[in-house]
Amino acid sequence: MMNYFREAWEELKRVSWPTRDEVIQGTQTVLVYVLVMTLLFWAMDTIFRTALTNGLFRLASGG
Repeated sequence: MMNYFREAWEELKRVSWPTRDEVIQGTQTVLVYVLVMTLLFWAMDTIFRTALTNGLFRLASGG
């Protein structure tokens, strides 16, 4: 079991870790993407909800 952890630790020493700037840039990219997708889904939800609500009220009122 100790051999496994020793080998894992040695492997972690060989990993090419991202720099601080790369991490910040990646985080900003993800946050912008999430914001854009959130706004897109909100807009689609609002449009469909309005269309369905108006359509259902027209059907219910006979018009």
